[in-house]
Amino acid sequence: MGVGAIAIVVWALAPVVWIVSLSFKQGDDIDNQQFWPTHWSLENYKTVFQTDLFTSALRNSLGISLITTVISVVVAMFAAYAVSRLEFPGKRYVLISALAVSVFPAISIATPLFNLWRSIGLYDTWVGLIIPYLALTLPLAMWTLTSFFRQIPRDLELAAQVDGATTWQAFRRILVPLAAPGVFTTAILAFFVAWNDFVFGITLTSTDRARPVPAALAFFSGASQFQQPTAAIAAASVVVTIPVVVLVMLFQRRIVAGLTNGAVKG
Repeated sequence: MGVGAIAIVVWALAPVVWIVSLSFKQGDDIDNQQFWPTHWSLENYKTVFQTDLFTSALRNSLGISLITTVISVVVAMFAAYAVSRLEFPGKRYVLISALAVSVFPAISIATPLFNLWRSIGLYDTWVGLIIPYLALTLPLAMWTLTSFFRQIPRDLELAAQVDGATTWQAFRRILVPLAAPGVFTTAILAFFVAWNDFVFGITLTSTDRARPVPAALAFFSGASQFQQPTAAIAAASVVVTIPVVVLVMLFQRRIVAGLTNGAVKG
């Protein structure tokens, strides 16, 4: 078991370490057969932050991902409350529909969205990316929060209503604070989904106006058009990956709890 775990970790980390090593190479050192750079250099990272393509894409990704995360979490909280607490026709099919949407391949709707967005003026805009990103993040957010809400005893809400609280007050003052760990976990997961998307980013944008980082890396050319962009792309990839790695390392327990919450009922 231990040997297998080590083998899996090495297999998963080897490409990451290679990209980090490549990001510190410069010039002819990129084509050598050595794993580590002959001469370590930060030139690629300087090039990355001096390129308008990357800095504007980084700003776009951060803004679009944060807006998508906030909207997803807020809407998912109300949807999860309705599914976990209220009785209404078709309730059992809500989560099934959300699951069906989440597994639907994004590439299949990229072309129709491209044509629609160009017709109505949403092409190459933040809104034009936020809307499809919500389709990716909302099902996941609703599933996660529904599991958390179902674990909160209903008696707490009933006690608050007996004391004179309305349904809205019980939801805002009792349920949401108790589900705060789930809300936080959901926000992290939704942010990751929006931050890492490539399909919509490359299909629904054409300029630096709204192009996110994953799509911008496909157009990265380094310091000049004559320079091989391999190492510069590696440096840009490392920069983009650092926030995700830091968040995972800091909140890995909450992320795992959010993914597995409700899997075992006891």
